[in-house]
Amino acid sequence: MLYQRGQQKIWWYRFRFAGRIVHESAKTTSKTVARDAERARRRQFEETWNRIEKRTLPPRFDQAATAWLAEVKPHLAERTKDIYGVALDCHLTPELGSLLLCDISAEAIARYQAKRKAENASARTLNKELQVLRQILKRHKLWANLQGDVKFERESEGIGKALAREEEKKLLSACESNQLLHTVVTVALNTGLRKNEIRTLQWNQIDLFRKELTVGKTKTEGGSGRLIPLNPLAFAALVKWVGRFPDTKPEDYVFPACEAAGIERENPDQERIDPSKPIKSWRSAWRAALSRAGLTIRFHDLRHTCITKLAESLTSDQTIMAIAGHVSRKMLEHYSHIRTEAKRVALDLIAQAPNPVIIQAGVHQNGNQAQDVRETPSAN
Repeated sequence: MLYQRGQQKIWWYRFRFAGRIVHESAKTTSKTVARDAERARRRQFEETWNRIEKRTLPPRFDQAATAWLAEVKPHLAERTKDIYGVALDCHLTPELGSLLLCDISAEAIARYQAKRKAENASARTLNKELQVLRQILKRHKLWANLQGDVKFERESEGIGKALAREEEKKLLSACESNQLLHTVVTVALNTGLRKNEIRTLQWNQIDLFRKELTVGKTKTEGGSGRLIPLNPLAFAALVKWVGRFPDTKPEDYVFPACEAAGIERENPDQERIDPSKPIKSWRSAWRAALSRAGLTIRFHDLRHTCITKLAESLTSDQTIMAIAGHVSRKMLEHYSHIRTEAKRVALDLIAQAPNPVIIQAGVHQNGNQAQDVRETPSAN
């Protein structure tokens, strides 16, 4: 039933549903609107009671992508935000943006993969883009029907590279003219830190008296907060670097923002250096150093090099994982590249004359072996 209340003659409706009285204001002075409001409210109760869901078309990809990215952004690292943003803005949205999510088929995804491969996109890059697409489709419960027909690209297991000793020397020599880059490269080669872990270092994470470094927030759960002892090379590089900043505060970034400040020079423009922000990149200096050294490597290969040297030094897997911040043996195997000279040394060791004391100790552990030894004629 409908009725009016108050001086403003506002319409109210009253009806019984599932044994209960629903008594609410329609918030209108129009009886027609109030009648429609009562019917809509009754319909809402009926749909909820009977679990009837109103079916609507899925949104277009560009709309769904924008909503998804806004939802996940607060939980992502800065680097991951950049990767997802590029994947959506530069590749996925221009290609799939006008399609309804329900119209994105396995064939459409296969065409997208073929187009990106024709543009020389790497398997790793393309897989990251497909992972973004998968997350958006999963959010709307549309991925399950496609997952059996979508094939991710096979990534090369040997994408990383460990520098040979001579290559390492060439690189450090090429970096000597740029103290910023020389410090960064030395730290990377001797700690195994990731690029972003180095870039965002603050002085309160480094204890020069104890010769230790504590890693801040990083990409893996096992990597954040790990303690890295500073070996003599890393320690000397950081001591020399901090000498350039006599007024350093604990909360300052080790490698501060320095747009056009010439921070690599002996007398940089101090007014252009902002220690409250981390440096954005050292890409130009890195590329110039690689050109001088005649090398074609990634900065991340310095991490591969450090972990490889640890593995070659017979450091235990647990220790390497603690230093590198890995949480699985699979990732350890991905980063460790045992070089040819290390393999040669290992095989040469087993060709050396055996220790008779060790052999005798081994014989007494097995009675049959002892019998064989007694029956063997003496070489003399």
